[in-house]
Amino acid sequence: MLYAILCYADEETVFAWSKEEEAAVMGRLYAVQEPLAQAGKLGPTGRLMPTTAATTVRKGREEPIVLDGPFAETKEALLGFYTVDVETLDEAVAFARQLSTVNPGSTAYEIRPFYVFHPGGATG
Repeated sequence: MLYAILCYADEETVFAWSKEEEAAVMGRLYAVQEPLAQAGKLGPTGRLMPTTAATTVRKGREEPIVLDGPFAETKEALLGFYTVDVETLDEAVAFARQLSTVNPGSTAYEIRPFYVFHPGGATG
C-alpha cells in the first residue's frame, strides 16, 4: 500500500531559513529517508512552493471559478493529489476545472508549483 505523508509547517518560519539552516534540515531529512530509499520503498518526495504561488479552482454555481491562493476551508481535508507536467498554469487550471466538473465529492482543487527532491541527486 502506498501512503502520502503530507508535511504541514509554518511557511514564514520555513521560508525564512538561511541556506545553511535549509541544508542542515534537508540533511537530517535525507538521513531519515535513506533507509527507505535503499529498500526501494521511498517514492518521489517534494516540497510545495509557498501558498502565495497557489491557485484554487472552486466549484461555483454555474462553473468552477479560479482564485489566487489556497482558499480551501479549514474543515476541508486534503484527500489526494495529482501531479501533472504541463507548460503553463492555464493548462493546469483547465485540467483542475475538468476534474471539478466530473467529481461530485470535490469542493476545491489547489494548484501549486512544487520542487522534487531526490536524495543524493539534483532538484528539478
